[in-house]
Amino acid sequence: MRNDRWFGAIVAALLLAGCGGGDRVDTGTGEAVALTKEQTRRTLPDGGAMTGWKASARPATVKMNKLHRSAVCPIKDNAGCDKSRFYATSAFQRDDSAAIATFLIVAYDSEQAAREAYDVLWNYYGKKTGPRARTFSLGPIGEKRDARIGTSGFHGEPGTITQVRVGTTLLWTITDSTGKEKNAVTEDSARDLAKVLAERARQAQNGDTPSATL
Repeated sequence: MRNDRWFGAIVAALLLAGCGGGDRVDTGTGEAVALTKEQTRRTLPDGGAMTGWKASARPATVKMNKLHRSAVCPIKDNAGCDKSRFYATSAFQRDDSAAIATFLIVAYDSEQAAREAYDVLWNYYGKKTGPRARTFSLGPIGEKRDARIGTSGFHGEPGTITQVRVGTTLLWTITDSTGKEKNAVTEDSARDLAKVLAERARQAQNGDTPSATL
């Protein structure tokens, strides 16, 4: 099943809940902190950060509750969502190809909570590129990272998923293609998107306004 289908239920739940703000807290400490709702929203890349892409699903950020934990962590007892605070997502389509990119963020109360959730959620999300997917390197991004590339569609469309931990957050980038165009989704493009999201998460946790761009 294509990536844009399997995460569709999550996005729908977020959009129904709506998005909103919260006061931005600028700690100025340079240390990873638990993000506010507004900081989580700002971590999502916007149109200015995504050169060559156009928005296809508006950014949405919600406070975690029972409904959202069930959607984001559909594992026994919603494992992986313990001490999670907020969930955020947005999606873009590339101007010159059939590529679609989706960003997902789960913000936790602490680095320990994010660390403990990492393997639990990768064991689930890492399987979404198909049984014959292979791993690839993201380079030195975040404190921990994983990536897989495979075929995510009914007709062999390429797809990737990356998962990165940056401080108190877990971050995903998902790319797939609406057609069979093999170059629409590549390891390099997935790596670039993961790097932008990770950099923005680090900036937010350092008390800065996220500004990283492609």
